[in-house]
Amino acid sequence: MSKQVPMSKLEIGPILSSLGRNKFGSMLIAAQIAITVGFLANALSIVEFRLSWSSRPTGIDEANIFSIRSDSVDHHTDTAARVSADLALLRGLPGVIDAFADYSYPMAGGGWGSSVHLQPDQATQTTTTAIYFADEHGLRTLGTRLIAGRNFTADEIRDRAESDSPITSVLIVTKALGLKLFPAGDALGKDIYVDSDEHPERIVGIVERLQAFDTRSSGPWSTIAEHSVLLPYRPVAERSDYLVRVQPGRLDSVMPAAQQALFALDSNRILRTRSMAQVRESAYRGDHGLVVLLLCVSVALLLVTGFGIVGLTSHWVAQRRRQIGIRRALGATRGDIMRYFQTENLLIAAVGALIGIGFAVALNLWVVREFEMPRMEIDRAVAGGILMLILGQLAVLWPALRAASIPPALATR
Repeated sequence: MSKQVPMSKLEIGPILSSLGRNKFGSMLIAAQIAITVGFLANALSIVEFRLSWSSRPTGIDEANIFSIRSDSVDHHTDTAARVSADLALLRGLPGVIDAFADYSYPMAGGGWGSSVHLQPDQATQTTTTAIYFADEHGLRTLGTRLIAGRNFTADEIRDRAESDSPITSVLIVTKALGLKLFPAGDALGKDIYVDSDEHPERIVGIVERLQAFDTRSSGPWSTIAEHSVLLPYRPVAERSDYLVRVQPGRLDSVMPAAQQALFALDSNRILRTRSMAQVRESAYRGDHGLVVLLLCVSVALLLVTGFGIVGLTSHWVAQRRRQIGIRRALGATRGDIMRYFQTENLLIAAVGALIGIGFAVALNLWVVREFEMPRMEIDRAVAGGILMLILGQLAVLWPALRAASIPPALATR
């Protein structure tokens, strides 16, 4: 009677021998896994970054703020009085906390930007900032938190037309911009030069956060997304953007009421009202679309790789039915047969995953250089490799069960 040898003692030798006879199939699975790991790690890294980027806090009371754009049909010579009348009307509506006029606001997608200098004759700018205009009602309307200094006073506010640039002497900055300009944290009371290289403006207040209007996650604005200044201007123009803050829960009722009230005051204009939720959705529509696309591509890659492993392993099982029957006749259990194919797949997947991790890092370096995307953490690539090892084990399970069901009697036929 022949001595039965446990399958566990024979696994590695037969596996390596079998892989040597099926080089093309083994290399095909390993290459497929490597490509999947490379693209999957980078795709998920981009998805994670875009979701984080699009959910950044703006520093304002988004849930209770809406904007109204008023485009006048006629040409008026009393624009400043009309803007003041509009603001007085909006501030007096039931449910309204406050309102002010500006050319731009966080997530608007466009606005004014300017270099910032610490000295009037400075050759190279210190940084760049987004510029917002606000009167003494601005901070209360935005709901942003003043962490140092004070708000503007009424006598500091200047009317500013599109072709006009009156001189101001004070401004309010964000905490991030203040630390960039004065790393010691003593920005309050310091003079800087914004929107003019000749006239210094003193920092009289610092707000905790006020996001810039540009929401692009790449390019120069992505590195200064929290750099913003408030200048004491009241914009007066044929087209006015009003920001209105309402009491919690009153947004849906106040928005149409405000539009109707402004139209009743002056019907020769075009009004467009948007909540900040709508502004955010519009601002990050491209990011969310890219997230959906990358997730779909990632799922497709995983399915293709999984079915590829199933198909090739099933083909190997069909080719080795007699060999498997012989092993069963020699004493190998069904568990030994399953472990054989799972170990075989694990070896191939491990090689593919290691190559894939290197490919993921190289691909990310190219993406960072060409598209100014953030650098991927290496643990994302490692996680992708581990995921492919798990997927490989799941994909080979059904072919391994089929192999384990081959009867020992097959070897005698």
